[in-house]
Amino acid sequence: MHTFQLFADYFQFYIQDESAEGDLSDAWSDEAVERMLATAPGVVGIGTARNMEVPVTLEILEAEPPLAADAWEHIVECTLATASGRLAIAGCTDYFPDAARMAIAPGTYRVRACYAGLATLSEDGLEGEDRYHLALWPAPAIEPTVIKQRAA
Repeated sequence: MHTFQLFADYFQFYIQDESAEGDLSDAWSDEAVERMLATAPGVVGIGTARNMEVPVTLEILEAEPPLAADAWEHIVECTLATASGRLAIAGCTDYFPDAARMAIAPGTYRVRACYAGLATLSEDGLEGEDRYHLALWPAPAIEPTVIKQRAA
């Protein structure tokens, strides 16, 4: 498991194929904001509760993990296609050459993004116990899907 502290500027961070040229600027529709997930070719944007540093864990698995729905407030899934053999993970305004990178076999992956602590933010929105977990495994492509919707 990989562990990160990512600066979620603009309330988001990215995981993407290192060579992807996908652009999320038009992908953050009202629907994407509601599901806290936007996609473009080779890129997944994960929405966050704060625009501060947030804790993120990432697992690259060989098969679909069990769904621990009771452990998370919000769960979404989507597809991430990789061609370069390297994933990058970073805040959206981070300097991309400095982004953390992981080796991954080229192919089509399911991304399950799990969110917890979304309602723990301080009144000013700067502090909180929100956390984000990403699991990736080889799987056929799907449309972005909400598995569990956070309470409004």
